[in-house]
Amino acid sequence: MRRVRDAHPFHIDAMIVLPDHLQALWTLPAGDADFAKRWVLIKAGFSRQILPTERRSPSRIAKWERDIWQRRYWEHLIRDEGDFARHVDSIHFNPVKHGLATRAVEWPYSSIHRYVRLGWLCAEWASDRGDEGALGD
Repeated sequence: MRRVRDAHPFHIDAMIVLPDHLQALWTLPAGDADFAKRWVLIKAGFSRQILPTERRSPSRIAKWERDIWQRRYWEHLIRDEGDFARHVDSIHFNPVKHGLATRAVEWPYSSIHRYVRLGWLCAEWASDRGDEGALGD
């Protein structure tokens, strides 16, 4: 991902990696909306780094595709600050939603740790132990 970001800049606003999917909220440079190129390069670069042990369908073999990625991705253009905040919260809450953690901060593969470190969220965010929102809410 770092190599792709160096060649085709984008800022990772929020991200989470789960056992069966990942979610990311990116900001791209002004005038550049090519999410597809970045995802193709990230998927290809990652796929080349691991041994091909998964079963592949004839369709995937014909297209030189690995079976570790979905062919598609979901893209959403953020409309305003509220929409941005809802998507960041959704990304960070994902491990709780899927039963992988009881608190969002328990999941190690999440940008929530950066948000807590910077003071944008408290460690008890979205838990039954404390504040349900960002600091200052």
